Amino acid sequence: MLTLALIGFAGGLITGISPCILPVLPVIFLSGGVQSARTQAGATDAAPATPSRWRPYLVILGLVVSFSVFTLIGSLILALLGLPQDVLRWAGLVVLVLIGVGLIVPRFEAILEKPFAWIPKRDVGTERGGFVLGLALGAVYVPCAGPVLAAITVAGSTGRIGLETVVLTASFAVGAALPLLVFALAGRRVAERVRSFRTHQRGIRITGGIVMIALAIGLVFNVPQLLQRLVPDYTSALQDQFGNSEQVDQALDLGGLVNEQNKDLDQCTNGASTLQSCGTAPDLTGIQQWFNTPGDAPLALDQLRGKVVLIDFWAYSCINCQRSVPHVVAWDKAYRAAGLEVIGVHSPEYAFEKEPRNVVAGAAALGIDYPVALDNSLSTWTNYRNRYWPAHYLIDADGTVRHIRFGEGGYADTEKLIRELLVAANPDVQLPPATEVADTTPSAGATTPETYLGTTKAVNFGGAEKYSASTSRFSLPAEQPKDSFALAGEWALGTQSIEPAAAGAAIRLNYSGSEVRMVLGGSGTLTVTVDGVDHAIEVSGVPRSYELLKTDAAASGTLTVAAGPGVQAFSFTFG
Repeated sequence: MLTLALIGFAGGLITGISPCILPVLPVIFLSGGVQSARTQAGATDAAPATPSRWRPYLVILGLVVSFSVFTLIGSLILALLGLPQDVLRWAGLVVLVLIGVGLIVPRFEAILEKPFAWIPKRDVGTERGGFVLGLALGAVYVPCAGPVLAAITVAGSTGRIGLETVVLTASFAVGAALPLLVFALAGRRVAERVRSFRTHQRGIRITGGIVMIALAIGLVFNVPQLLQRLVPDYTSALQDQFGNSEQVDQALDLGGLVNEQNKDLDQCTNGASTLQSCGTAPDLTGIQQWFNTPGDAPLALDQLRGKVVLIDFWAYSCINCQRSVPHVVAWDKAYRAAGLEVIGVHSPEYAFEKEPRNVVAGAAALGIDYPVALDNSLSTWTNYRNRYWPAHYLIDADGTVRHIRFGEGGYADTEKLIRELLVAANPDVQLPPATEVADTTPSAGATTPETYLGTTKAVNFGGAEKYSASTSRFSLPAEQPKDSFALAGEWALGTQSIEPAAAGAAIRLNYSGSEVRMVLGGSGTLTVTVDGVDHAIEVSGVPRSYELLKTDAAASGTLTVAAGPGVQAFSFTFG
């Protein structure tokens, strides 16, 4: 446990000195530090002569508490309350604006204090209190990603929260906040030593309020991300050295995914051609929302005893799922009346795939009218120890998992086993002929692997530059490897997608396959050039997969994609 705490603290400390803290530094300096400086009585207007010396500590304490709580159980709380996942962030932004206005307009501050007038020695205002400001900052503070934060985020989103996770989170938050505390105390020291700070307290208050409001507005429009792209990540080497440590990697494995419900799943062989027995099917847990059920009511596996159940893990923009889903749709239509219950568990890869309206539209486009469960917290995904899109789990009428298939293919075997289980459940059942959906699964190695463009999952980049948010200008290499992409022009690289930052931004792709598709969002025009021939694609609506190229036979080639302003590019997929 001590080792885990030290690793969390070290990871937080590296984050706390990285460029991602820059947006909050002015607020910490002015409102966390300068406002706690002692001034001579009568030397200020509209400010107390003896402000709280604890203010910097209260601000940082509030930040540590809110960041820790929101990161670990924020999603759980919001899910229980039925609130949007970004409501805590918006609440923090509103509080920042209110405190900022209170600093500028003392009468407004008095209005803010009125609801708390019953509290003795109330410290909820903008001057003496700092804890509420820290809570607001913790709700909007987004530290740079690293191995420790990744472990915390996964544990929080999947609900695997134990003492180890709490210790890791708290130590990380303290480590990340410590440099901010030093900065706040430095602000107080400067204010006490520099005469202009002592004699212009009113101006300092107004400046602090303006800075706080500016931070809130900047966060709404993602201005801090732009700032971080402009500043080189001077901690990247340190972060890489820390993250690549074997000891760190072992310590951050917080218990794995095996539990009493799923411990027997590994008794099934992936894609077996005969029925096996792999224990009672784990529960469908942590589902945010259902649709395509009567009244959109939830389903539970123990209520489906007597039926054969097929659970399909999928994501609507995943090309592997798009090729697999037609088979599942066909099985549902053919065998629903014979006792088959298909449940699509939608487990998102991207943030936009968590939005229910996007999933509903994606399901409709694929012809899905069987029940769909939104597993936005990846709770059911974790409960099944799943790692693949798509993945099929076939469950018999007694609730036992009898077959598992990861990835595409094997449809004939899966359908044969569905038919066997339906007959076992009801020997008198009259089954229709087997379905005849073509298997379009590419041969292994025949196509370019799925290529993600966001910085957190980027693969197959063939350019010479460092592929990170700190790089904005790219040029095409003289020689580009097979099955890779390279960028030209100016791009803004995000964690999940990339966007053109200026005219002339383009992507050159060396591919293998008979079909090339691209997951795109936003609104704008994409121009695809193949063998000197251009064709334009209009991008609009919810993010989805667009076809760039389709031929009769698989081949290797090169295409260029020129992206117009407003287009978001997530990934290339191949068929």
